[in-house]
Amino acid sequence: MSLFIQQVLNGIMLGSVYSLVALGLTLEYGILHIPNFAHGVLYMAGAYVTFLLATAVGLNFWLAMLIAMIVLGLIGILIERLVYRPLMLESHLSSFIAAIGLIFIFVDGALNIFGPDFKRFPPTHTQVFHILGVTITLQRIIIIGVTVILIVLLHLFIKKTIMGATIEATAQDREGAQLMGINVKRVRMIVFALGSALAAAAAALIAPIHLVHPGMGGPVILKAFVIIILGGMGSMPGAIIGGFIMGLVESLSGGYISTSYNEVFAFGVLVIVLTIRPTGLFGAK
Repeated sequence: MSLFIQQVLNGIMLGSVYSLVALGLTLEYGILHIPNFAHGVLYMAGAYVTFLLATAVGLNFWLAMLIAMIVLGLIGILIERLVYRPLMLESHLSSFIAAIGLIFIFVDGALNIFGPDFKRFPPTHTQVFHILGVTITLQRIIIIGVTVILIVLLHLFIKKTIMGATIEATAQDREGAQLMGINVKRVRMIVFALGSALAAAAAALIAPIHLVHPGMGGPVILKAFVIIILGGMGSMPGAIIGGFIMGLVESLSGGYISTSYNEVFAFGVLVIVLTIRPTGLFGAK
């Protein structure tokens, strides 16, 4: 029983990270109506910015994470303005090719600047708790807690602010929003800033546990796409629930069977759900 609880806790921790990444990707998809395949490299960049601020500059973890979110938010604005906006009226293939170009730029840049070696965070929040035979570190508790806080803050921002209402309106009907006087270009910039900041937060939270390296965004963005398809394209509740489902499936399959089959089980769940509900768990019929 203790092994099951341990794996569930690990799955919730992983699901927290996946949910944050998938939420940012869902926000961007809701506005662009195309998947941002470069979202994974923003996750990777967020981890490196946090690592540099914590090691080279010597900032504490929380301040480094906050600054990394701001920096990646600004990078997201630049990407939307310089890369995706000029392609707004072009085919989706053009945006896909542009995203591939961004992936090469970020990954090659990280390789040239930091090298291919894995980077380890200095010890932070290393306290360990033993409860009913289950071991959990403070960093894992922080990941879950901060994720809940960020999700609640994002929900309040979307539902309780004027800017959040304009984001919802633009996601539902971009042309109608323009006719109502909403500045769609500004909305796109804000959404990209939010999505990139969420990716940076996810990377900063998991980086002290996992190593930082140039290729770390690849597996995460692959799982994020599985999550948003599983939850329903463009659905924020679907991204959250799908993220936790993915984390639990990965943790339980790795704990009871083998970590080598994590992706097999993850995609297996996706196939089963889509067979029963082709639009995803929370997708529109």
